[in-house]
Order: sequence, then structure tokens, then C-alpha cells
Amino acid sequence: MVKKRNKILIGVITACIIIGIGGWFGWQNIHYPPVDEAIQAVEKAEDKGDFLYFAGDEAKPLVIFYPGALVDAESYSVWASGVAAQGYAVAIVKMPFDLAVLGGNRAANVLDEVAQTTYVIGGHSLGGVMASRFAANEGDGYEQTLAGVFFFASYPDEKGSLAKSDLPVLSLIGSQDQIVNHENWQSAKTYLPETTLYQEIDLGTHAGFGTYGEQRGEEQTSLTNEEQQQIIVDKMTAWLSSLEE
Repeated sequence: MVKKRNKILIGVITACIIIGIGGWFGWQNIHYPPVDEAIQAVEKAEDKGDFLYFAGDEAKPLVIFYPGALVDAESYSVWASGVAAQGYAVAIVKMPFDLAVLGGNRAANVLDEVAQTTYVIGGHSLGGVMASRFAANEGDGYEQTLAGVFFFASYPDEKGSLAKSDLPVLSLIGSQDQIVNHENWQSAKTYLPETTLYQEIDLGTHAGFGTYGEQRGEEQTSLTNEEQQQIIVDKMTAWLSSLEE
């Protein structure tokens, strides 16, 4: 009887190990690591453990960013370094298994370490959903002042509704985005303030908000990643500058 139980236990443990290994390799095959340009850009950041920090002017708003699902934090280094070069520090939050839904409150780790007195928070795709939840439910619970929220190919859900907020909000989306659910994106406007600034990037794609190559299920356009990254830098810095007026 004991031997039989031991065999069953060994079988269960072996199965768990096989499933775990299979899950790990499966995750490796579907997540989006940075490509060369982002790998080079991340060298400008300081690795703080829980987040990548691109230094900027401490008197200007800090940008806290939540990555999209299964996208490495490093994959957003190109636009982040560009925004930081204009004086706005950027903190790209690292998520468990690259899933913001598993680390929705990780912005708190950033706010515990930074010197800035004001900040904005946002994210790409799923990251934007979780960033809006943080802003709606936790954003005012820190010494720093929440100054705005932004979305890259993303939108809030009911749990992250900002409809009654007077916060400035920026929503960017690519005209050729084939990943975001456009019907949900439209209907989610009810969860945003009437003053939300909506801007479309002509020929922009979902993957173009990072630098990690092609997104599965999305076709390439004539707009290069370098061009979309620069557009993001320009639009973000213009919006951030308006918050200081």
C-alpha cells in the first residue's frame, strides 16, 4: 500500500514538473522580448529591480508605465528614453510573468522610491486597464500628486472608471491597430472624462507602441517602428508639457 502511494505521489510530482516546464516554454514562445533598438535604449535606464528608471527632471511629472500583456518592460525603452531626454523621468514597471493583471498595484513600489512630487500613470493594452484601476482606486493615497492618466491602444473598465474624475487623460491609438477591440474601445469612453484628449496615430499599429517586432494577428504598415516611437514621444511630451501650464 505504501509503495503504491509513493508511486502515485511520484507520478503527481512528475506530472507537475512536466506541466510546469511545458508552461514555461510555452510562455517563452508567446511573450514579446525587446528587439535590438530597445535593447540599446534600455542601457540608458537604471534597473531598480521592480522597474526600469529613465532619469529626468525631478521638478517635472514622473511617467509610470504598465506594459501590455506578455510584453517585456524593456520593449518600451525607445519611447521611454526619448521622453526622458525631454526632462520627464519614466518608470517602466516590471510585471509578474509580464502580466499587469498580476501586479496592478506595483506603481506603489515606484512611488516609494522616486523624488518627484507629481506623476502620471498609464499603460499599453492590458497595462492601461490596470493603470486606470490604480489611478481610480489608489492614485490619491500617496505623497505624490496624481496629475493625469494616459492610454496606449487601451481603455479603462468599470473598475478603473475615471468618468467622474477631473484628471487630464490622453488616449492614443493607431489607425491600423488590429489587436485592440475597437467596439470595446468606443464603449469605454463612458468611463473617461469628457475632456479626454483622443489622438490617432495615422498608420500606427498595436505593436508600434513598443519595440518588440510584429504582434501576432497584426499586419505591418508603411509606418516604421522608429517613426511611431517618435510620434509617441512628441505626443507624450506635448501632453506632459500642458500639465505644467
